[in-house]
Amino acid sequence: MMWNGSGSLARLGRRTLTRGLVPRGMGNTNSNTSEDAAAKHDFLRPQRRDRPPHDEALRPGARQESLREANLLLITEEIFASTEPLSRADLSIRTGMTRSTVSRLVDDLLAAGIVREGSPIIGPSRGRPAVPLTPARKTLAGLGVEVNVDFMAARVLDLTGSVLAEAIVEGDYRSSEPKKVLNEAGELAVRVAEQAVATGAWVVGTVLALPGLVAADQRSLLLAPNLGWTDVDVVELLCAPVTDGLFGYSVTVANEAKLAALAVAHELTEADGEEQTFLYVSAQMGIGSAVVIDGVVEVGPHGWAGELGHLSVEPSGPACSCGSNGCLEVYAGKHALLAAAGLEPSATAEDLIQLVEPTDAYPYDSGQKANEAINRAGWSLGVALAGAMNVLDVHDVVLGGEFGPLTDLLRPRIEEQLERRVLASHWADFRVRESGTGLAPATSGGAMRALRAVVEAPQDWVPVS
Repeated sequence: MMWNGSGSLARLGRRTLTRGLVPRGMGNTNSNTSEDAAAKHDFLRPQRRDRPPHDEALRPGARQESLREANLLLITEEIFASTEPLSRADLSIRTGMTRSTVSRLVDDLLAAGIVREGSPIIGPSRGRPAVPLTPARKTLAGLGVEVNVDFMAARVLDLTGSVLAEAIVEGDYRSSEPKKVLNEAGELAVRVAEQAVATGAWVVGTVLALPGLVAADQRSLLLAPNLGWTDVDVVELLCAPVTDGLFGYSVTVANEAKLAALAVAHELTEADGEEQTFLYVSAQMGIGSAVVIDGVVEVGPHGWAGELGHLSVEPSGPACSCGSNGCLEVYAGKHALLAAAGLEPSATAEDLIQLVEPTDAYPYDSGQKANEAINRAGWSLGVALAGAMNVLDVHDVVLGGEFGPLTDLLRPRIEEQLERRVLASHWADFRVRESGTGLAPATSGGAMRALRAVVEAPQDWVPVS
């Protein structure tokens, strides 16, 4: 995954995988904090309030330092978002800043290891050669870690999106012991981080991907039905094997499908040259999903938005591991799909594809069963996606995980239901396509999310002179 500008980290939205920000000075101080905050920030009626300290102001005015930070951020985003490398002169024209101001800011970014200079380019006119600026390689890096039902993985990306180190280990983590599994994931992540550090990079932060509901503190897992985990401080357990700061300044946790969608958004933005809007649906043991609007993964106020896997397509249907009935997951989840086709849980999407077209090895009856399983999965996906489209007005669908290789088989039944159930179907153009992000895309999404700390606040990484 190499940087080419159009799909860079800066283009994926500064709100990506974040929740509402709390103004400085609004920490939990007592049991009445929420009520006090509601009263303090009730903008529906005029209030008389004493002037707060500057660092608690709701909309603090610009200071010289904050102006410099804003300009540094602007220069960083211009460099990362450009389809072609920019010079200092280009940045001056784009931002309206003087060349001397731009040069000082670029020098800061060079010192921080956020950008690098290329070979000077001699233009047709006289004057100093233009020096192209691009994201730096093998300097600052993000670590993504994932624990899923049948594998764990870790991957390190630098600011160009290049993979510096990675590892994937297969396993069976259904109804597993969180401490044991997360300690193993931590040890795997340490090995991968050490490999990345050996290339000269420095890991700035780590994001762990899990298939379940994550608490607002971004360190605790509330529920992961397919893992059998409930109320686990996953960050503490993941970091137990770490003794030397290899995981960077921050370690957080996020939903696996949301992080995978972030990586898919990056991939599609690079391919199409513009930010994407789509519904992402991925099959592992269950079903993960996310909503992406203009390249931004929309997670909702608690971070739980987009859980299509547990949208009930048939309320009187089979029981789901979440405690409800007739969820999309019991019809189209990987294990449900394989079982309906008569295959073992260890089978792959490729095994299912072979069954669809009968051969000597797979007789007609087996092929018929596989076709019925595909049809039922496509029907249930179409029903769930139609409901989401009616609510969200998003008509592109990207299928990932085990759904990816099955896209051509699932598409007809999905589109049949979309045409029937989406109110705007006569005027909307549906597109159902396959994701090409490869194995464990959530680890890439986690690494990207960790690197957002650099692109969002470049001033924090500039060495103090």
